[in-house]
Amino acid sequence: MADDHAVQAISAYGHPISKLASTPNIDRLAKNGVIFNNSFVTNSICGPSRAVILTGKHSHINGFRQNGDHFDGSQPTLPKMFQESGYETAVFGKWHLHDYPHGFDQWKIIVDQGNYYNPDFIEDGDTTRITGYATDIITDDALQWLQQDRTDSLPFFLMVQHKAPHRNWMPALRHANLYDSVQFPLPDSYFSEFPKKWAAKEQLQTIYKDMYEGHDLKMTTAFGSTELAHNPWVTDFDRMTPKQRKAWDAAYFTKNNAFHKANLSGKELAIWKGQRYLQDYMATIAAVDEGVGKILDYLEESGLDKNTLVVYTSDQGFWMGENGWFDKRFMYEESFKTPLLMQLPGTIKPKTKINAMVQNLDFAPTFLDLTGLAELNTEMQGESFAGLLNGTTHEEDFRDVVYYHYYDYPAFHMVKKHYGIRTKRYKLIHFYDDIDAWELYDLEKDPREKYNLILDMKYAETLALMHKKLDSVQMHYGVTEKEFKKAPKEKVDKAYKQFKRLRGVPML
Repeated sequence: MADDHAVQAISAYGHPISKLASTPNIDRLAKNGVIFNNSFVTNSICGPSRAVILTGKHSHINGFRQNGDHFDGSQPTLPKMFQESGYETAVFGKWHLHDYPHGFDQWKIIVDQGNYYNPDFIEDGDTTRITGYATDIITDDALQWLQQDRTDSLPFFLMVQHKAPHRNWMPALRHANLYDSVQFPLPDSYFSEFPKKWAAKEQLQTIYKDMYEGHDLKMTTAFGSTELAHNPWVTDFDRMTPKQRKAWDAAYFTKNNAFHKANLSGKELAIWKGQRYLQDYMATIAAVDEGVGKILDYLEESGLDKNTLVVYTSDQGFWMGENGWFDKRFMYEESFKTPLLMQLPGTIKPKTKINAMVQNLDFAPTFLDLTGLAELNTEMQGESFAGLLNGTTHEEDFRDVVYYHYYDYPAFHMVKKHYGIRTKRYKLIHFYDDIDAWELYDLEKDPREKYNLILDMKYAETLALMHKKLDSVQMHYGVTEKEFKKAPKEKVDKAYKQFKRLRGVPML
């Protein structure tokens, strides 16, 4: 599992951006098995998404609604069920649940969000800084466990959870100039005005307005200088060794000087920032793809691939310039949709494509089903899609509606709390807290969700039906009034001031 890996950034999905920066090893899963075109999350934010995957329950049931919450490790989880059934279990990499892992025979997790260079890891309660690049360290730990540390005679469950490509998109030194000469296509919506999209107007995740020039875009203060521009979180660069920093500065020196020489402003500067973001983001993924390749190679060389379900996914989707944005959080497709690719010879036919709507809520029930442990699924809210994988379930029979609920407000990027449902054709969203706004989209006619139809009388009947579906789904999943609490105004005001300070805006 990667962090913030967009569907647009995996070449098996065929997006124009990924065609210029391929992911050949992740694509191997699509070639050997299945690619899902409509895999969604229940809550597009890092910690909550991980809690949903572990428990098979929505955020309001597993108790982890937003980043900063503490995961209740005493509740039933997928790794515990595997461990109790005789599986050897391990997790390496990002955890981000503010609690030590439970249900794992071996674990080594990155502290909090983690850093790309020389990250701190926790193992058996001890924290150690490890010299190197996070993606490579996590891959090596996983391979060490697969090749040497696990017990050969036992079935295993392994979670390899990368920090990349999470903000601030620092590529490995070997990839720092990988896409310097590539001009990625920025989306048509890069400069958006958001008609009838009131919550979208108030977000703080626009590439050319809200990214930090030094920290995020690696811009420098002046021609000929290696001093970073605005960089409120210094630890990402200060933790580099002198040798690493020297190589880093050398990799960015020429291209940063070219930027200063160009003396860009206005739209040209905004476009340049979009390019720098995409170049770094895609270069960060290169090491993830290499790591996936190493693990797949070992599984094939050892023969383990014949009887191992391999899954590649992310904790949510990500914006790659659509609406001018980066980050996630919104229920709009780019953030709501997440990559999902799987292989399991003998069960999943090669080059399978599935269009049915699945969610990360369904992972745990599906994995239990495939391993013959379906009887352990007594409380999970997800639905096994094993039948889609082996051909015993028709896509049209699987599911006709998915539910989403985002709670993390006030928080980074100030995306409003919201919830909603998506059917195969329509999407209904309600933004709430210090706003009260409804949005309706016809995904068949408007796949990019440009036109909010909430006031269009031609859709009045559809809207009424969607409201009924929403009420029914919330009742089914046990959503109560507790989930619609508003944040205190003082907390919201304080958050806006904090983000202004981080952005470098002088406070009066």
